[in-house]
Amino acid sequence: MPIPADARFWLARALGLWRRGWASLRTRGLRASWARLRAQFARRPAPTTVLWRPEPTPFAPFALATSGQPRASVVIPVHGAFPHTLACLRALAAHPPAVPFEVIVVDDASPDDTLARLGQVAGVRVHARATNGGFIAACNEGAALARGDWLVFLNNDTVPQPGWLDALLRTFDTQTDVGLVGAQLVYPDGRLQEAGGVVFADGAGWNYGRGEDPADCRYAYLRDADYLSGAAIALPRTLFERLGGFDMRYAPAYYEDTDLAFAVRAAGLRTLFQPAAVVAHDEGGTAGTDLASGPKAAQARNQAVFAAKWADALARQLPAGTLPTPARLHRDRPQVLLIDALTPQPDRDSGSVRLVNLMRLLRDEGAHVVFLPANRSADGAYTQALQALGIECWHAPWAPGIPAWLRAHGPRFHAAMVSRHYVASEVFPLLRRHAPQARLLFDTVDLHFLRERRAAELAGDAAALRAADATRARELALIGMADATFVVSDVERALLAREAPGARVRVLSNLHVLPAPGPGRAGRRDLLFVGGFRHPPNVDAVRWFVEAVFPRVRAALPGIGFHCIGGDVPPAIAALAGIDGVHVHGHVPDLRPWLDGCVAAVAPLRYGAGVKGKVNEAMAHGLPVVGTPAAVEGMHLVDGHDVLVGADAEAFAAAIARLHGDADLWTRLARHGRDNVARHFSLDAARDVVRETFLAR
Repeated sequence: MPIPADARFWLARALGLWRRGWASLRTRGLRASWARLRAQFARRPAPTTVLWRPEPTPFAPFALATSGQPRASVVIPVHGAFPHTLACLRALAAHPPAVPFEVIVVDDASPDDTLARLGQVAGVRVHARATNGGFIAACNEGAALARGDWLVFLNNDTVPQPGWLDALLRTFDTQTDVGLVGAQLVYPDGRLQEAGGVVFADGAGWNYGRGEDPADCRYAYLRDADYLSGAAIALPRTLFERLGGFDMRYAPAYYEDTDLAFAVRAAGLRTLFQPAAVVAHDEGGTAGTDLASGPKAAQARNQAVFAAKWADALARQLPAGTLPTPARLHRDRPQVLLIDALTPQPDRDSGSVRLVNLMRLLRDEGAHVVFLPANRSADGAYTQALQALGIECWHAPWAPGIPAWLRAHGPRFHAAMVSRHYVASEVFPLLRRHAPQARLLFDTVDLHFLRERRAAELAGDAAALRAADATRARELALIGMADATFVVSDVERALLAREAPGARVRVLSNLHVLPAPGPGRAGRRDLLFVGGFRHPPNVDAVRWFVEAVFPRVRAALPGIGFHCIGGDVPPAIAALAGIDGVHVHGHVPDLRPWLDGCVAAVAPLRYGAGVKGKVNEAMAHGLPVVGTPAAVEGMHLVDGHDVLVGADAEAFAAAIARLHGDADLWTRLARHGRDNVARHFSLDAARDVVRETFLAR
């Protein structure tokens, strides 16, 4: 009787863990293997919302650090309820945004002493209305007084959290075609109030995520939303003016924010929910919550007004009564699932850079991207960085075991890509069962069996060679199961043409966004190596370079230094820092000082597979590279034109000395290296492959 797919997953996971553990013990030793195991299965806690609130002390005059030349104008309409307004203003005073801002408080004929007390808050522009006109009239009048490039509407019964405004406005810089951005609204007790709004076909609204945990994977990523609550929204002032402000047909209030979102989209712009902008909102603190009387009574009446105005647009919305889910919210775009062993850490390894830039490219091409790490662990700032790109990231505790998660989510995907053979071995049968409609893609990252075989041949290790053959069998089996397989170089594609004839193999190489080039040759000194030391070829490369190459370099260039940068430094590499001129830095989040200050990057790899991110990264910054044949394999590089190549220690050292002493050669290599990255390793270079394999119908 065949084994069910779910049971096969757990069996494959156990066998895969045993194989990788044994291989790691052989190549890394017990200590490093144990650290790797702990990292693989660590359950990092998901981020939780800890709210800041001002102390409820009696009122006394204070000041806001506003600007006479604001970039953002924060408009706060008020009608009585001064304790709410006081808490809001105290929050702005205690944690002022980094962007220059002004605060315009529109007093809508408050029945209490609000107006008098506002006069004692320095840095606030107060506009007093003679008669009460309601929320819409107050907001429109405040907007007419604004001087900033952005208009920000903020309810007075809110406590904006530190960084909220900068996060809202940053969205306009990091995303394209953005017209309106709304904050994550939370209740004072930290529960989610709204992660953007959903509008149904009858015009009714739904506060997505109400009452849930803000860290829940369904709500924690940047997302297009049907509407954003006017309690905390931002948009360009010129756009608000062009749209005619809040529509007065909804006066005094309610549905004006929903109407604005529909108008923004009708103008061809996006309306986005930004979870990084957190605002605590005491919902109903000023208008109440009774839909039958008072200001809230207009909500039911205005639904009919809104539905009549936007009848054509509403025909494309979810039917009334539908339960909003991520699958349904992104129903208008192809949904693509990416699975890798861990959450990518692009400041630590080149494979992560490639994966994150693939996500960017997929989003640019109109796909909605879902990421699931095989260890189901949230990884702090790395997970949050993906969510800030608009990636729907899943992790424990909201993602149960992978079989259960795929049962629930599998039917939504147009394509699913799994990276690394040991992850794909576990997941492919589940995907075939629970997502049979999805195009199944295997990302080798690099051909593991090729790297293992080369390492075994270099070491003369017969047991390791047999292990490489076993890896080959597993990788070829997965290639046979997949609808398409990705390799990172033409060298690996040619190899698979022999090893797996008939398989559909495409090159999806390293992906880089070219930064501005670094400075020229003058003033540079020293050599740079970058590479994480969880990767055994990097350990071998640095030891060989320091022991065999660097003494020859120092003999030719006395005083030159070698900077070794990369995380997870083992004792054998740390010990090299005792050698004169060798500097072992460990992990460095920002490489720019070394990329701008060193005269060359070295890639002394004696074995490996795939395309080397350390080479791409240096070239992208305009830093010439000296490498071994293994380091530049499959990268379209020509010795003497794009790169210098040394096959042994003597040739490698001679290449470094030659580059160091020839400024014209240095300049040519810097220019040609950047050109090479742009031609072969940019997002544009991969666009056609991504369209064909992930998105074609």
